[in-house]
Order: sequence, then C-alpha cells, then structure tokens
Amino acid sequence: MARDTVHVCSQCGFDSPQWRGQCPGCGGWNTLAEQRAPRAPARARGGSRAARRGVARDGGARAAVPRALAEVSAAPGERLATGIGELDRVLGGGLVPGSLVLLGGSPGIGKSTLTNMVLGHLQGAGRRTLYVSGEESAPQVRLRAERLGAACGSGALAVPVLAETDLDTVLEVLAADAAQVCVIDSVQTLHSAELGAGPGSVGQVREVAGALMELAKARGLTVILVGHVTKDGALAGPRVLEHLVDCVLQFEGERERPYRELRALKNRFGSTNEAGLFEMRQGGLVEVLDASARFVAEATRAPGSAVLAAMEGSRPLLVEVQALVARSELEQPRRVVSGLDRNRLALVLAILARHGGLSTAGCDVFVNVVGGVRLEEPGSDLAVALAVASASRGVPLRGSPRACFGELGLTGELRWVGHPERRLQEAARHGCSAPIAPMDSGPGACEAPTLSAALALAMAGEGARRDPIAA
Repeated sequence: MARDTVHVCSQCGFDSPQWRGQCPGCGGWNTLAEQRAPRAPARARGGSRAARRGVARDGGARAAVPRALAEVSAAPGERLATGIGELDRVLGGGLVPGSLVLLGGSPGIGKSTLTNMVLGHLQGAGRRTLYVSGEESAPQVRLRAERLGAACGSGALAVPVLAETDLDTVLEVLAADAAQVCVIDSVQTLHSAELGAGPGSVGQVREVAGALMELAKARGLTVILVGHVTKDGALAGPRVLEHLVDCVLQFEGERERPYRELRALKNRFGSTNEAGLFEMRQGGLVEVLDASARFVAEATRAPGSAVLAAMEGSRPLLVEVQALVARSELEQPRRVVSGLDRNRLALVLAILARHGGLSTAGCDVFVNVVGGVRLEEPGSDLAVALAVASASRGVPLRGSPRACFGELGLTGELRWVGHPERRLQEAARHGCSAPIAPMDSGPGACEAPTLSAALALAMAGEGARRDPIAA
C-alpha cells in the first residue's frame, strides 16, 4: 500500500520513505522532515501526452494559454484598515484581502496583544473576524481583551474565538464561516493528523502554512500567522514558511523596556523600509507618534552621549547613542553592543584608531541605543564614533545634545547618506545643535569631510581635553 507521507531533506530535497538521522544526499544531520507525499496526477482517458497536459479532445478542458501583462486586469483591491496607524504604515496602507501575514517576535513582546487590538478594531468597524488560539483557552483570551479595554476598540468582546489545535477542524470552521480576517496564534501549535510528526516540527509547519495559504487565496481571507522565534531572534520553522507568506513582520524590543519596534522583513504589497514604534503600557500597546521628542528629552549631556539623526523608512527619528569605555582586566577586551550590529562596532573602532588617533586597545567598549530601538542603517557610524571618543576622553560633546549622522569609510572619510534634509529638519525641530554631517548635506549642518574633522567639531578645546583611560 502506498505511503501517505515521505521524509524530505530540507537542505538538498532528498526524499526517503523512512526517517534517517543523516541525509544520504548531502550528508546533513537531522535534516529529514516528514511531509505529505505528493499525489500522482490522474491520467486522462486514452493516456496520450496531450490529454495528460489537459488539452481538450472532445470539448474537454482547454490548455492553459499565457497572456501578455497588458491583457491581464489588475484592479487594486480594497485594503482593510486595522485602526492602528503604525501597523498600517508598515503594511503599506492596511491588510490586503487574501494575503498571509507572518508576525514574529520573542515571547512576551506583545504579539498577542497586537493581534487582539487588530481584530477588535476590525470587528468594531463591521468586519467579520476569527481568533484561533492554540496556546490559550477562550477564557484566557477574554481576560486579556478585558484587560486591554479601550485599546482593542469597541468590538473587542465581539470577536469569535476558537481554541483548537487540529488543522482539519480549523479549516472546516474557516470554510463554513464568512470571516474576512483570521489570526492563528500560533502556527507552531496547529498540527495535521495525517503527519506523524509533532506540532511545531518542520513538516507540520509547512503543511499548516500550505493549507491555510490555499484557503486564503481561494476565499479572499486574510490570515495573520503568529510565529515563534529562535534564541538568535530569527523566525522559527522552515525557511519555506517565509517564502509562502506575503508579508513577514518582526516585532522587536526588550521586555524590560517599554518601547517596541515593528519592521517588515518582506512585503509583496508595500515597502520594507517602514517601521512602526509602540510603547507597552498597562492598557496595551500605544502608538508613539513623536518618539524623537522623548528620546531627545531623556538624552544626557554627560560624556559618552550622542544623538543620532536616523531614518526609519520615510520617517526621521532622533535617538540617543551612549558609550562607555573602561580599562579591561581581561586579555581579550569586551565589545558589548545593544541595538546595533556588533561587527559594525568593530569596524568603527578600527577606523577610529587608525584615522581618529584614538585607540581602544586594552579597554572594554560598551555601546547602547537608548530605549531598546534597533538601528540597521550605516548612517549611525558617526554617532557611535563620537560617543566612543567622548567616553574615552571624558569630555561631553560640544553643544550637547549634539545630533550627527554619516557613514564612515575605511580611509577615514565621512560619506553621504540618504535624506539629509529630513534629518536636519527633525534635529532643528527638537532644538538640537547644528548636526555634524557629511559634505553636501545641506544648509544648517556642520559639514565635515573626514572623521578627524568631525572629531574636531564635536569635541571641546584641546585645553579642556583629558584622557581618563590613560590616567
């Protein structure tokens, strides 16, 4: 009797009827995952090649004919506004009917809170919704909705809830229900009885996502999949999961800090450059419309502090970058960074030592972006360099809080970055001193061609300089 499942290697695609610890195809260990065996296509009567391709012989089905793009109707569909401005910004204007959205984030970051708010606003706006909970019971979901209160909108308690982990049951409910938006919390908890693997395995996650995608595309249903993340912060599950969905959202932040950042890692219906900022409060997530004002007000004037004029998509953002330089008692000094790429810090320190005349060899260097914000743009190089130089010399930057931005080249030059006029306007709006920026940044900036020139503009006079590390 033919088997219903097969074990396929996630690295090379080798398939085996039985599970193996090592893949015979590529030699990888623990790469074989169980999944549904592909069904053989039914042969048409007569067995001819044309019939198997679907060519009509006696008035049957016609063959598929490609068409030019100009002949294809592409009427734009109506987006569903979630009622949360920061989320709609990241999505590109709202949820697209018939799309799959994957929302990932570490435990306790606020994924369930955000999805409850989305469904509450949509239900209050007259949309039909469904919340499928595989991790919590229905009473637990109601308690969270009551705790969030007004943050979930007027339709919070009217959202239908289904506490179920069986995939077939969930598909039957979705097929019978006329829901427009459905939340699956989480995709790792659903499982198909046809697969022997446990919930959360590679084969189960692939099967669940594939079945939900077919239903969503056929019925125009918008599905939000809540996903887990690994200890490294990457989305858990097979890589094919990110390829199946239309949009991948990453919810970032630290549980001990109030700020949360929402980014789009993939978006077929919008830009991936946008970012939304939230603040976690007792009553749920609150949109932060003017984060720059808060960060600048909290910025210190002490040595080791610099204000970075960054760009989060199309929106300028002022954040404080703090640095601490202390003599190390270890043979290998530590390089600890929060909110930035650690490899980028090592690059900035090397440029600072070679072209700025400031070596941190033998010292521990700690760099932190205040507020739990994570930055991924190269324009943060100059802020890190100035903060480290200020902390190393024990002298605050001239005109603190001093805004700056710019990318550092390996030869010590200060390179131009995008949207300098918007960065300068944001800094001027919040009363920061003339930002130190690369050449050709525009009026209102203290332009510097090199890192050494930027250090001369930012640091106090030579007589006031001191080096507590060397003392």
